[in-house]
Amino acid sequence: MTGPRRPGPTGRKAGRIRAWAELLRVSALFSVPGDALAGAAAVGLRPGRGTAYAVGASLCLYEAGMALNDWADREEDAVDRPHRPLPSGRIAPAAALGAACSLTAAGLALASRAGRPALTAAAALAGTVWAYDLRLKHTPAAPAAMAVARALDLVLGAAATGPVPRRAPAVLRVAAPAGALAVHTYAVTAVSRHEAQGGSTLVPLGALAATSALGAVTAHRALRKPRGASALVPLLPTALYAGTAAAPLLHAALNPSPPLTQRAVGAGIRAMIPLQAALAARAGAVGTGIGVLGLAPLARTLARKVSAT
Repeated sequence: MTGPRRPGPTGRKAGRIRAWAELLRVSALFSVPGDALAGAAAVGLRPGRGTAYAVGASLCLYEAGMALNDWADREEDAVDRPHRPLPSGRIAPAAALGAACSLTAAGLALASRAGRPALTAAAALAGTVWAYDLRLKHTPAAPAAMAVARALDLVLGAAATGPVPRRAPAVLRVAAPAGALAVHTYAVTAVSRHEAQGGSTLVPLGALAATSALGAVTAHRALRKPRGASALVPLLPTALYAGTAAAPLLHAALNPSPPLTQRAVGAGIRAMIPLQAALAARAGAVGTGIGVLGLAPLARTLARKVSAT
């Protein structure tokens, strides 16, 4: 008789990679680049080197938030989600905290390469992320904090690409899409507060109403612009946005169990991509919108292997 076979070096390495992929929610990463690209479109410029730095900074700060989130929640996860990398012992808490610090520093360094306005936006974003994970997550201010973080991520892209408008109504070119991302993020974050225990019907219904209204407003604003057939381009990602977010939220409202609530949150994260594409296309950056929309199937495929929540 022989005992159970221990995993070899290759198996241990694969398991460690899997653990870090779960900790960092890598499937949700595809929802990040569209923020900066929509910000570039908002200021009426093509993405450039500064935009690339903004995308890199956004990815680093997003992943820093993921690592810090699990570090801060390690005791709670030991009860509600013992399979997560930290409570299961696959990643040490110190390693997660170190990753959060290193990724934050890397994000700020990348933003600094795009100029002082971009660094200012990145610093505000980093501060919001750390405040959310360490203090605000379990308070009524949590959805608002996450909404501010997404809005700042778009502002980061705008500031890194070119001068952000400072006079009304030009400032609305940045404020309007940033506000749209904030509304969506607020709704998804409100639902995510119930994903471990479930039990909420009103919150998914409220999120469904908010996302439906956001989709309708986005489509209406696109149709108001007299650009001929090109005005119809934002309608496809807008329809995909509504279709991605609506059905899971409705299911979570009808049956507010933890699995359906988690599914609604995951769909809400993925729905960010067609929303970003619609905002970019509505600003006239049709190519950017198509490029962002191409991230959606990649996010959906990877989400089958690594949960985004």
